[in-house]
Amino acid sequence: MRYPPLTRRQLLRGAAAGIATAAASPGAGAAGHAAATRPGGNPLVHSMTQPGGDIGPYEDGVLPPGVRSRFVANVNGLRMHLLEAGSRAEARAGVLLLHGFPELAYSWRRLLPALAEAGYHVMAPDLRGYGRTDGADVGYDDDLRPFRMLNEIRDMLSLVSAFGYREVHLAGHDFGSLVASWCAVVRPDVFRSVVLMSAPFGGTAALPFDTADAAPDSGTAGVAAGLPAAAAPVLASEPASAATDIDADLAGLNPPRHHYRRFYATRGANDDLWRAPQGVHDFLRAYYHMKSGDWSGNRPEPLREWSAAELARLPRYYVLDLGKGMAETVAEHMPSPAEIAACEWLPDDELRVYSTEYERTGFQGGLQWYRSVQSVSSIFGGGINADLQVFAGRTIDQPSMFIAGARDWGIHQRPGALERMDGQACTDLRGLHLLDGAGHWVQQERSAEVNRLVLEFLDAL
Repeated sequence: MRYPPLTRRQLLRGAAAGIATAAASPGAGAAGHAAATRPGGNPLVHSMTQPGGDIGPYEDGVLPPGVRSRFVANVNGLRMHLLEAGSRAEARAGVLLLHGFPELAYSWRRLLPALAEAGYHVMAPDLRGYGRTDGADVGYDDDLRPFRMLNEIRDMLSLVSAFGYREVHLAGHDFGSLVASWCAVVRPDVFRSVVLMSAPFGGTAALPFDTADAAPDSGTAGVAAGLPAAAAPVLASEPASAATDIDADLAGLNPPRHHYRRFYATRGANDDLWRAPQGVHDFLRAYYHMKSGDWSGNRPEPLREWSAAELARLPRYYVLDLGKGMAETVAEHMPSPAEIAACEWLPDDELRVYSTEYERTGFQGGLQWYRSVQSVSSIFGGGINADLQVFAGRTIDQPSMFIAGARDWGIHQRPGALERMDGQACTDLRGLHLLDGAGHWVQQERSAEVNRLVLEFLDAL
């Protein structure tokens, strides 16, 4: 499905509105200077602004018919932007959709109308730190605690409550899959079913088990009941083999490498993406291409273990060459103009919606999520997510389903997580679907098939 591109008239109208607003507003000179110094300035951003400086909804023509751009105030302290389809008054049930990185609520643009047409009321927010939701202008030194997982769950509970729901169905993609997983674990009474996409949930955090009479340093600490030490999951982020210094091991490879999660936690990561030499639009084009089924290098296989040698089998967008950032890494695989023109799942006018937003906000809001969960120590060392140990041993017991692209390396980057979903992490898994030809952006690359699977899953509940 193609949506109308932003026209030259819309761009010019937006620029004129921005100039008029700047001229009429007190302090406009300073604000205008700040906007002008941001990389990749786009005149369209001025047409987003409402009186008082608040960002406005998407303009007409950006979204498919029946999908609305709106805001909800007082969502756990945020003014949250979301895309909405259907209405609660006529809905058979509510459905909440959570996006990943570097995406937005817009990544659900093809599922939203399909669910609404089937009678569901659908809500897809720009998550904390993203897009038009308040707080997207995040700095590296800002407090990380708002991005701890329990507060992200509180965001979702607050949004559901604001719409007057006691329970909803839930779906998440990429990092949104991780948030959806923990929502399902923590509040099964509210989140009555869950569809996870592209990021397997390997299980809840582990506590030391049966250690009262063990000798000190016997190796049993941190082992969950029923799981060997090498398999014990940590926030579905990394295996709990804390004794392995994976960063040092990766740096010792030839050529030296470093993991993208560690890179995303560095102070320079936001500038690497936001001030990419090729510009934000072309950075995103190369990034989306390299992680999609369109890139010839995506022929994934399961990894045998969490070790530097095995992780080195992952493409460079997961385990980068040491000293290289993400923008430089993906630039080497920028698709040709012919490949871009042939990309039906992400034509350039749709990519422009993403790039316009990220040109305005930067990427630090999304990177804060990675910083909050990127290390084993954030769970076992008293970090900001240590409270998740309260849910040690809990499983996802609601009806669940997993969907991913068969050409997505991401489903294998945490060895064993995909296999643990069936029967261990999820006790009522009703489908595990790997879609041929699709890569990481499965709900965009194979939207018709994803829509069919999600509707069949919900209709059978």
